[in-house]
Amino acid sequence: MSGKADWATKDYYAELGVSKDASADEIKKAYRRHARANHPDSNPGDNAKHEKFKAVAEAYDVIGDAEKRKEYDQIRSAPMGGFGGGGFDMGDLFRDRAGGGGGGFSDMFGDLFGGGRQRAARPKRGPDVESSATISFTDAMDGVTISLRLTSDSPCATCSGTGGKPGTKPHICPVCEGAGMVAATSGGAFTLNETCPSCGGRQLVYDEACPTCFGSGRGNSARTIQARIPAGVKDGQRIRLRGKGGSGENGGPNGDLYVTVKVTAHRIFGRKGDNLTLDLPVSFDEAALGADIKVPTLGGAPVTLKIPAGTPNGRTFRVRGRGAKRKDGTNADLLVTIEVQVPAVLEPAAREAVEAYREAMSGKALRSNLFTES
Repeated sequence: MSGKADWATKDYYAELGVSKDASADEIKKAYRRHARANHPDSNPGDNAKHEKFKAVAEAYDVIGDAEKRKEYDQIRSAPMGGFGGGGFDMGDLFRDRAGGGGGGFSDMFGDLFGGGRQRAARPKRGPDVESSATISFTDAMDGVTISLRLTSDSPCATCSGTGGKPGTKPHICPVCEGAGMVAATSGGAFTLNETCPSCGGRQLVYDEACPTCFGSGRGNSARTIQARIPAGVKDGQRIRLRGKGGSGENGGPNGDLYVTVKVTAHRIFGRKGDNLTLDLPVSFDEAALGADIKVPTLGGAPVTLKIPAGTPNGRTFRVRGRGAKRKDGTNADLLVTIEVQVPAVLEPAAREAVEAYREAMSGKALRSNLFTES
């Protein structure tokens, strides 16, 4: 049902493609022809035809009813004193208000009673979807494409989101009169618009609800997608994949998919920021005398690390370019920390050598500074 405030500015005859003196039968035939050609069930995803369908349904609701048509014709061409005594278009009158800048008869009523019309169903962005994935330490460094099984909210597959039983015809929502919104009193001086509870903002209602979604127009869909996890991702990092979330409504864009990545621990490598870490066991003699030691790298050939004589336990060396990939495409470093190993059991020859070393160092006051008064 259309609000009468709109009648002065809408040419329903032109919308149906009939003359103003067309018979009721001609009007009905024109409506059926347009409805069949533009019905949403026959044109899924075609927003232009959906809008045309709603427009012809609104026109037929008025001029297809004898009483409403009579009243509509009177409003569209009403004689009024003071304007030359002849017929005139009230839409032209109210479009001329305030210097001609107004939006017409219905806009004037909108200004007075809390906002203008909202006829077209606005595109609605699809919901965002959350998921998680567990990948190996190596895949986190190199990047990997994974398969994700997602379940998300989407238009009902049975009714294509209309909310009506397939094969049934919709009509303009009687609660919101096809606006998709209704006025809600906030308790104060202001009136706010909210989604129509009858049609859910879809503007049309069906006499029989969809047996699958029970008229909601929404359902759950399960799908498998391929998601690219970039190189260098960290444990616990949240990756955003644009447009991979829930489906939009009325031509709106899809939502986004957010994937929380869990990275399994590596046997020998760790991570500190974008740098990889490695604890390198060295013997006492290697630390004391110096040595060239081969060090593994992740996914690459080993490198030779030169350990200077007298290297203390816990010292960290940097191997450049062997860490995780940074956002700018360069690689961070590998941090190698020395761990001097003390044998739990000594072979006789080794014990003899250590005792000789102790004897040689016996004159060194290693801890004398601990007992010095400051």
